[in-house]
Amino acid sequence: MIDFETKVFAKEKITLAGTEEYVVQGGKDKFSLLPKAFEGIRQIGVIGWKSQGPAQAMNLRDSLEGTDIKVKVGLRAGSPSMEKARAAGFTEENGTLGEMMDVIRESDLVILLIADAAQVELYKEIFAAMRPGTTLGLSHGFLIGYLNAIGEKLPDHINIIGVCPKGMGPSVRRLYEQGKEVNGAGINCSFAVVQDINGKATDQALGWAVGIGAPYVFATTLEMEYKSDIFGERGILLGAVHGMVESLYRWYTDHGMDEKTAFQHAVESITGPISKTISKKGIKAMYEAFSPEEKKIFESAYSTAYWPLFEVMLECYEEVESGNEIRSVIMAGKRLERFPFRTIDNTRMWKVGEEVRAERVEDKIPLDPFTAGIYAAGIVAQVDILREKGHAYSEIVNESIIEAVDSLNPYMHFKGVAYMVDNCSTTARLGARKWAPRFDYILWQNAYPEAEKGTVDPDLVEKFKTHPVHEALAVLSRYRPPVDIVVLEQ
Repeated sequence: MIDFETKVFAKEKITLAGTEEYVVQGGKDKFSLLPKAFEGIRQIGVIGWKSQGPAQAMNLRDSLEGTDIKVKVGLRAGSPSMEKARAAGFTEENGTLGEMMDVIRESDLVILLIADAAQVELYKEIFAAMRPGTTLGLSHGFLIGYLNAIGEKLPDHINIIGVCPKGMGPSVRRLYEQGKEVNGAGINCSFAVVQDINGKATDQALGWAVGIGAPYVFATTLEMEYKSDIFGERGILLGAVHGMVESLYRWYTDHGMDEKTAFQHAVESITGPISKTISKKGIKAMYEAFSPEEKKIFESAYSTAYWPLFEVMLECYEEVESGNEIRSVIMAGKRLERFPFRTIDNTRMWKVGEEVRAERVEDKIPLDPFTAGIYAAGIVAQVDILREKGHAYSEIVNESIIEAVDSLNPYMHFKGVAYMVDNCSTTARLGARKWAPRFDYILWQNAYPEAEKGTVDPDLVEKFKTHPVHEALAVLSRYRPPVDIVVLEQ
């Protein structure tokens, strides 16, 4: 349990699968506390305008309306994002838009939301630009992981904090907007204090999380966050689900389904009814909703997929833990200058998906027990690895389950899994494309041949039924946004 002291917000102790943690409740009724949390901060500089930048800048601006605290966006001179920021109301004329380094130098809290590779390239200049006693905020621990990997120390003249939304930027903004009508609608965040030189860092971090709309805020460390986040992107959030659905589509077409029906059973089932059921009722409730015959299909799929998926996920986690995956992302940055990303949505499967979404009848999408078994095996394998590696249940459940079914999968359902992979952060996009084939192949080579025989491991099924994650998810489901996200065209 990570304990912390706050002078501004109330914290609540909760029990998750026999472990104790603390949570802080946010919501628009807490916005009046923000000036106290940000005591001494006159300007918040939001640096970058990618996925998180627009959402966090606009949310903080709206939450701090009527106070003396300015939110100013900092971008590279000549950045094409300048026009987008101006369109959102951040302009040079009103003093809320400026050159990146100038904004860093003049801000009391700097929220660094530029790409991971850019942070690695510019961190020395950024550290040098920050005045003593100011605060650097990170929404991802990639830079911390990089500095750990090269053995470099953090500067000792600034506070360093983290606030990490459990969803992509469009979700952070969309649920905040819905929260204007429903108190507490937003994306949960974890927070971390890496360095506190003046005793203000914890409340600044909590104020930041509440200000961007988090209904609930959980404590972590940025070292744990970057490991679970980079691993999770390559796992069930993006890479694993991408690999799963491509292999499942082939499995179903090989077993005689027409292409559209196969897409419904392989992809639509996960992004639609499977995600909705897990979100509302839990993983075990999904299993229990199946008929006796369907349960047998689920059990075979789960039994045969769990260990192959666990094997790849464990390798992936240890690549992140060792720093290899971070180095891989940095090296890829140079290659991308020569070989920019190409989209992955040009294959026959994803073209079929466009037709299926155009013709979709929501209540006709199947809750397929075989697909559900494969997907549940991936979730539980990821949960087990994170727990084995010492992560807290709040982080595990929020990043491996709630973020998937409440944030990412609804966007996949709206636009497609391939679209989601092609429009996430560079770090996530690289990881998903690198690891998805590994999940695809290991299912095809190791799981499906056994599933063809109807193989079931009763012990593994029993462990699934009694897994402590079900209890933890049930508790944390009470600490989630009070409304479902309404996905709109971006």
